[in-house]
Amino acid sequence: MKPTAERARTPEQTWSWLQTRPGLTALCQAYPAEWLAVRDELASVFARRQASELKALAERAGRRLRPGDAFLSGERQGRAFEAFVQQQVRQTMTELAVRQFAFSAATGVRKGKVRFNLFNGLIAQKLLFERDLQRKPVSLFWFRLLWPLVWQKRRLIPLVEKRGIYCFYSARLIDELVRLIAGRPCIEIAAGDGTLSRFLSERGVAIQASDDGSWGEAAGSQAVSRMDARDALKLGAPAVVLCSWPPANNPFERQVFRTRSVQTYIVIGSRSQFITGNWADYLAQTGFSLSESTELSRLVLPPELGAAVYVFNRA
Repeated sequence: MKPTAERARTPEQTWSWLQTRPGLTALCQAYPAEWLAVRDELASVFARRQASELKALAERAGRRLRPGDAFLSGERQGRAFEAFVQQQVRQTMTELAVRQFAFSAATGVRKGKVRFNLFNGLIAQKLLFERDLQRKPVSLFWFRLLWPLVWQKRRLIPLVEKRGIYCFYSARLIDELVRLIAGRPCIEIAAGDGTLSRFLSERGVAIQASDDGSWGEAAGSQAVSRMDARDALKLGAPAVVLCSWPPANNPFERQVFRTRSVQTYIVIGSRSQFITGNWADYLAQTGFSLSESTELSRLVLPPELGAAVYVFNRA
């Protein structure tokens, strides 16, 4: 692996840099040879546009390996560690390129910036936000009345995703979650800016939002405890856990199934299994039943998102 001269890094420096989540452009500029190899692999896959093939590719790219004990103990000078880092660079490039491809497919925009025009932007702002990009529980009545007037629907999520907004919650969804939680101790993991917990707290739910802060601005609220899922589950001993839009193939959801106090786990995510959630862990665990609540799924907005609400109940 040979980075460009202006960005020359040792494998250990590259590994540290990858933890800062650099963008695809920065990676390609730093490691053009790696990008050429990834690009050639992706070209034919994108041309075929087969959902199953894209899913398999995204799942493979999303699996993050960890250095072995030898690497962790400081032996990071040999070829084995260099090969490990090279693989991680390529996997990161692949994952980001797949996401970019999905972005283009979702918005129809392949060049330039994605924007709402004045009319579409005004309706979206009034329907979905209290002010600026602070979300509010969405009235289904007004949403069903006004959303059909928006013709740039596919641009909504790509516009707000960079601020850690992946979906919107209807007021009726919040009502149903309050009923489902039923007064039990509750935490939200990977809570981002804590919007979902804020809505539930305003309805009297005793809930604590937590996030490890790895997603930058998304985890900037003072109401969100800065801790990872393992610590949040251990300290909170919750009966109910919520997670909205967990990253695909994430390493933390398995801790929910290992926590004895948890009776119910509610996941708000995508119906597509390679966009959100660790489905390998969902299917491997045996302590909980899994079902999609179609009623709750319809209450996650906008409908074009293809959202789903999955409920795990301890068997």
